[in-house]
Amino acid sequence: MGIYLSTPKTEKLSEDGENDSLRYGLSSMQGWRASMEDAHAAYTDLDGSTSFFGVYDGHGGKVVAKFCAKFLHHQMLKSEAYSVGDIGTSLQQTFLRMDEMMRGQRGWRELSILGDKMNKFSGMIEGLIWSPRSNNGISRADDWAFEEGPHSDFAGPTSGSTACVAVIRNNQLVVANAGDSRCVISRKGQAYNLSRDHKPDLEIEKERILKAGGFIHAGRINGSLNLARAIGDMEFKQNKFLPAEKQVVTANPDINTVELCDEDEFMVLACDGIWDCLSSQQLVDFVHEQLRSETKLSTVCEKVLDRCLAPSTAGGEGCDNMTMILVQFKKPAQSSAPAEEQSSSNEEAEAQGELKLEKSEV
Repeated sequence: MGIYLSTPKTEKLSEDGENDSLRYGLSSMQGWRASMEDAHAAYTDLDGSTSFFGVYDGHGGKVVAKFCAKFLHHQMLKSEAYSVGDIGTSLQQTFLRMDEMMRGQRGWRELSILGDKMNKFSGMIEGLIWSPRSNNGISRADDWAFEEGPHSDFAGPTSGSTACVAVIRNNQLVVANAGDSRCVISRKGQAYNLSRDHKPDLEIEKERILKAGGFIHAGRINGSLNLARAIGDMEFKQNKFLPAEKQVVTANPDINTVELCDEDEFMVLACDGIWDCLSSQQLVDFVHEQLRSETKLSTVCEKVLDRCLAPSTAGGEGCDNMTMILVQFKKPAQSSAPAEEQSSSNEEAEAQGELKLEKSEV
């Protein structure tokens, strides 16, 4: 049976929510995989003026995705950059902070709490599917104190997770991405990618990987990991002479900031279990078709998951865990500016050229 079940688990975890300016629906499904390693977070009102949505696709275990779903948005709120309105910088700092927080005794303890199985020899921790509910309290105090204990030298988990996050404040949309989950916006029916899939064969990723001492074989870093950026995966972040953003694998995200306009209809965040089966434009077309007759957004997401689920494990595609968040903009924004990137992410992204809105291929 390997990593696949004999029959898929098609039960879905779904929810809906809304505020004055948007509404969302989401759904996740284990599918053919032997375990569920996705997690997510959805807050229409993270604070008085901000909405937050995140998709986290775990690999090698579930616990890093769960950790991000629990802590990443809290940590963003605690950032000094966030307090002065710089959402992009706060997200970049927060992605890197996740790796720091998972180290040492405190990191080991928090991961153990989230996990349901611990390999005491390797430090690999795994857990059940988990996502925070919107009524969780939001704290601004950064009390992540150092703890003494038998795991003070814990280097962090060997498992990892992608992170694709969208933060909306007024007409500003900020997308942060590390890994191969993806954020797409529909503008007058046209799909525009707001994130770039971080695969090892991308030139900017390949250059960093090789400089840090890694190699790429069959599209995988050191022959094992098929994405170039992720939170966790500490075995790929052990070069003591390089900063976090220059390691073989980095949690350093691309940041894409756009101004929403009247023509923006909805946004989708989804893990690669969806994008392996549908292109960005195909998904946008499918959602538009469903919205003609379906008003509940989580139901639309469920139909996408069912559409992508493979009839068998023979082909590979459609056999992964699947998570999708659909965010529909309720009323037109005041700005009429096109949704183009206003700020770049980091030095590496700038060297590659600004991401901007990338029109999806059909």
